[in-house]
Parts: sequence; C-alpha cells; structure tokens
Amino acid sequence: MKKIFTLLFITLFWVSAYSVPKLNSFPSATATIFLDFDGHFVQSGVWNGGVSFNCDPSGLSDPQIIEAFNRVAEDYRPFNVNITTDSTVFLAAPLNRRIRIIITTTSTWCPGVGGVAYVGSFTWGDDTPGFVFSDRLGPYSPKMVGEACSHESGHAVGLSHQSKYGASCSTPEEQYNSGAGSGETGWSPIMGNSYYRNMSNWNNGPTPYGCTNMQDNLSIIATQNGFGYRPDDYTETLSAGTYSLPVANFSVSGIITTNSDKDAFQFTLSQNANFHLTAIPFNVANNYIGANLDIKIELYNSSAALIATFDPAATMSVTIDTNLNAGTYYLKIDGTGNTNVGEYGSLGSYTLTGTSGALPIHDIRLRGIVDKNKHNLSWQIIADEPIKTIVIETSEDGSHFSSLTTTAASANYFSYQSYKTGTVYYRLKVTSVLNQTLYSNTVILRGTGNIERPFYVSTLVQHEIAVNSAQNYQYLLTDINGRTILKGTGMQGINKISFSDQPDGMYIIQLFSNNEKQTERIIKQ
Repeated sequence: MKKIFTLLFITLFWVSAYSVPKLNSFPSATATIFLDFDGHFVQSGVWNGGVSFNCDPSGLSDPQIIEAFNRVAEDYRPFNVNITTDSTVFLAAPLNRRIRIIITTTSTWCPGVGGVAYVGSFTWGDDTPGFVFSDRLGPYSPKMVGEACSHESGHAVGLSHQSKYGASCSTPEEQYNSGAGSGETGWSPIMGNSYYRNMSNWNNGPTPYGCTNMQDNLSIIATQNGFGYRPDDYTETLSAGTYSLPVANFSVSGIITTNSDKDAFQFTLSQNANFHLTAIPFNVANNYIGANLDIKIELYNSSAALIATFDPAATMSVTIDTNLNAGTYYLKIDGTGNTNVGEYGSLGSYTLTGTSGALPIHDIRLRGIVDKNKHNLSWQIIADEPIKTIVIETSEDGSHFSSLTTTAASANYFSYQSYKTGTVYYRLKVTSVLNQTLYSNTVILRGTGNIERPFYVSTLVQHEIAVNSAQNYQYLLTDINGRTILKGTGMQGINKISFSDQPDGMYIIQLFSNNEKQTERIIKQ
C-alpha cells in the first residue's frame, strides 16, 4: 500500500507542476491510450534495467500538445478506443485495456531512438508504459511527436515495423518504410517512418521479417486488444430511410471506420438549383495537414443510378459545384486511394458542408442534326437574367466533356464540320450574369469523317477568327498590302485567333497542314 500511495503522490505532483489540456477523443470508450505530457515517475521491471527513474515533462506548449493529440486521435478514430491526456480517465480504465505513452525529454537512458514500446503491452495488465522522446523529435515538433505517439502505441496494440523492399524481395531497402510522394497526398505508414509525409495511416504491408510477411494493421488492432471498430454512424443504403440533408444550408460530420464503410446521405431539390458541397477530412492545419482520409464522393439520382464520381487526384478533399434539376439525389462518401497509396488505410473523420439556391436559368433545350457532313446545333434558353457566356462542350464517351467553342451570348445556333468518325456527344454550359451555371441536355450525333476541305474559317469577324481544322496546322495572317500581322500554329479542331487590336478592314489568312494549303479572305468589322 505504501508503494502505491507514493506513486500516486508523485504523479499528482507532476500534474500540479505542469498543467496539460484535458482532451478526450472518444470518452464513451473503455479502452484508453493515455498521452502523458506532464512527466511521470517510472517503476518498471522492463525499462532502464529495472531501476526506477523520473521522466521530465515533454517541453511542448499547449498548442503543440493539442496538435500532437489531434494527430494521434485521428489515427485511432476508426476504433472504439479513447485517446486522452487526462490521467484520471486512464486510471479508471481496466488494467488490460490501457497504455500510458510518456512524452518526455528524459531520453539519455535509451539512446538512438525517438521512442520505444513493447509489442502487445497494451493488454499486459501491469501498466508497462511506452515512451516518446520529444527532445529528439524536431526537437519539440508536434508533427513528429504525434507520429511517434501513434507509432509507439501501435507497437503496444500488437504491431511490428513495416519495411520497404525492392524487386529482389530479399533484404529491406528501408527498415522503416518512408512511403512515397510529396505534398498533400504524400504518404507513409504509421509503423514505418512517417515523420516526413503529410498523409500517414495504418497499412497492410511487409515487415522487416520478410517481404511476404504481410502485416494487416487494422485487423490486428481491432481483434487483439479487447476493442474493435466504432459503430457505423451512417448506413450505405440508398432509400427513403437514408439520412436526409437540409440542402438549403447544412453541415454534418461522419467517420469512415472500415475499408468497406460508406456513408450515404440524401437531399431533395424542389426546383432546379445550384448545389455546392465541400467534403473536408479532419486536419490540423491548412492544406489538410494531418488528414488520414482521402475522400471520394459518388452522386446518384432518385433511382440510385450513379450520375458522377468526384475523386480528385491531387487533394484529399472534394468540392462539388454543379447544377441539378428538381428531384431527389443521394451522396455516398468513401475513403479512396491516390497515386501514392491504395485505399486500405484511407479512414477517418470528415465534415460535409453545403448550400443550394434557385437558378435564374430555368431551362436549356439543345437540339442537333447532321446535314451534309456538318453538325448543326440549335438551342433555346429560358432565364430570368441575361446570359453571359454559352460554351459548347463535346465528348467521345458522354462522361468527360471538353470545350469545343464559345458562342455569343445572344446566339442560338452553331454549325461546323466534325472530323470525327464515331459518336459525338454535345451539351451547352450556360452562365448567367449572376455567375450561375447550368448545363443543357446532351445530344448525340454521328460523325461522318468526310472531309470536303481541310479548313473551315469564319470570314466575317469582329475580334477573333475561328478556324476548324482536320489536323494540326500553321497560319499566316496579313493585311491587304501583304504586311504580316500574325503567324502561329493551331491544333486539330476549333481554334480562335484573336486580332482585336487591328483596325477594321480586309485581311488574308493562309493555312498550311502537311501538303494542304488554303487561303481565305477575312473581313473585320
């Protein structure tokens, strides 16, 4: 009893001398990982040769402690475990469901490492702690301290290191896998060397014991420590019972907890509207620093048919800014991979925010016909506000559209020679003076591929010459006296040549491609 009393007395002394913010990531969880920043008296038969010793506080400021805590909390977000900085919460947890990670500047007793912990010690039931040495990490870098806390507690919950092997699959190229990539989506495994990559998470990869010795981090954590994953917060089902968003203005948060977890939401628009949504992974700073979840969103219609997938390669967040007709829609949130890593460890928390608003453009009807090798498009626009721009977009697969040309805001007709031989999809992108945008229906026309002449040129112009070419080309624009005004190159398809700074009058354009040459007279007015 005297021994226990002394230990508790000293622990309280350290707490009173060095106050730490009391933080909890999941207070209802029984299992606990205690990040001890305020110093501790260690009595252990397995550390320091069994000799008791004092650990000084971490030397981190409150903001640094909060950042380090948040990084660790997000790493363990999928699991039914509480990350805490409160010693009373730790002491209330069962002995075989807790671990203390001491963040300290007392490091001379354990040279050459940033931290240390015994594999599996979380369930030993004797309060054997792990250590993170803040004076060696940066020093005092909250990023590195947070990574080390997750790494050492990862050992405690049963994980070994993860290594990187080459094609020979013999000895590791890196004992501690440093990952791949840079910037926002630069990745490394928590149980490797994650100090220098932004995105670090749990991984299913090889250990130092062989390139075929794969370590499934998630399964080990969730099955060998008396706790599993958190309960699912939103179902994946697309039905009337799917969680409904108030689309006028909403903000909801959720967690992707497993590889198979997807969170579904529904919303209903009473009229055609602009829909804007941002999905942001939990992070500790700008550019989604410290995020674990790379987000993908799928958009479905009322029949649960997939309309679009949003999965940007260069960022972990998703932004949707589109226009939708009246009706019910579904969103499905999922963790995804990127060029540096697969989706295995893309888990964690996110926030969805969104708004919708009525559009001044009520309807756009696009029609199209093929006539004598030309594609003729016509349209009707019903809007309350003036139209600013009309962009004709084209696609070969009906999903990925690119700009074909921009017409005058007052135009309702466009005709040109399509040099394609297969199916061509067309749609209009119409923007009002209020900068709200709506897309038309899509029309499908068959390209004939017949070439009556290599170039089609607009000959009566105001600011620019439109050239539709069957192939890449060069051009020379001169005035009526033969003086060169412009020269350059163009690509296959529709190109615009601007010469708005020239006076009105007559000009000559010569176009060259391979063995083809064509001369046209241009009237600028």
